[in-house]
Amino acid sequence: MASQSHLYVLFVIVVGVAAFAAPVKCNMEVDALYTWRTMLSDPNNVLQSWDPTLVNPCTWFHVTCNSEDIVVRVDLGNAGLSGPLVPQLGLLTNLQYLSVYKNNISGSIPSEIGNLKKLISLGLFNNQLSGAIPASIGNLRSLKFMRLNNNNLTGRIPREVIQLIINGSLRILNVANNSLAGTMRATNSTGYAITSVIQDPRARKY
Repeated sequence: MASQSHLYVLFVIVVGVAAFAAPVKCNMEVDALYTWRTMLSDPNNVLQSWDPTLVNPCTWFHVTCNSEDIVVRVDLGNAGLSGPLVPQLGLLTNLQYLSVYKNNISGSIPSEIGNLKKLISLGLFNNQLSGAIPASIGNLRSLKFMRLNNNNLTGRIPREVIQLIINGSLRILNVANNSLAGTMRATNSTGYAITSVIQDPRARKY
């Protein structure tokens, strides 16, 4: 009887931990996204539904979650937003698509973007981003599409990012119309994929 009692207590603990884990994850995502919202100018009120008192960010417009109520997409293209990207975006560790193109996003790309190990597509083109492309993006082994064109980025494409091309995972890299140094071949064929590299032809060669 005592043995059955112990098993019941263990079951309650396990169920309790599982029930607690999901809200904690959701709260962390709410905190990360709402922190970003507070740093953005939103004249069109596209982020009006981003209510930090809600446990689940999956009811917010422009946010998509999976069946476990975990954020997998943020779609804010052409939304009239201005302001920075924030390091807290690196907490969205299950994010697969981040689209913030055709806005007025400024500042640097935070290195914490390199924590988004499941990211498939990063769309930051047509903004006012400056500084270097973070080498930490080389951690994104699932990344297939990265469009950073039409910004004010400087420096060279990090070798860690080039390695994603060599390995055949990164299919499209568009960094045209920035102030980057060096050029790369237009395509890179591997046994797994063909990567298209689009870069300002005026840049000097490596």
